[in-house]
Amino acid sequence: MAKEISGYLKLQIRGGQANPSPPVGPALGSKGLNIMDFCKQFNARTQEKQGQVLPVLITIYSDKSFDFVIKTPPAAVMLLEASKKKSGSAEPNRTKIGSVTWDQVKAIAETKMPDLNAFKIDSAMKMVAGTARSMGIKVTGTAPWE
Repeated sequence: MAKEISGYLKLQIRGGQANPSPPVGPALGSKGLNIMDFCKQFNARTQEKQGQVLPVLITIYSDKSFDFVIKTPPAAVMLLEASKKKSGSAEPNRTKIGSVTWDQVKAIAETKMPDLNAFKIDSAMKMVAGTARSMGIKVTGTAPWE
């Protein structure tokens, strides 16, 4: 028989660096989950993605057990890495902080493809380019579909 789901919890944690301190500990503790058990499992599954920000969706069951799914890193974080910047622009419509090429956008879109609601790589690239524009990052070159 299937377990009864009592809730979900979404967190963003750096790969291989989950520990019981805030924000992980209080979020899991308030739901009654074993914090150290989650940290050990998460760190073991994300050793190869050390230091990357990873969204995780935790499914909480009524018997206080849990499962979790690790998603791909956010497009915004990947864009900042590609443009070698610390944060986005305070005024993205006026002040551009950096630029990325369409090849970099395509690489990010291919990485993000499992988590995006797009069927074609061109659609995924448009989504990533829109994220870049809203962060004040300019996409240089000509788009592949033009």
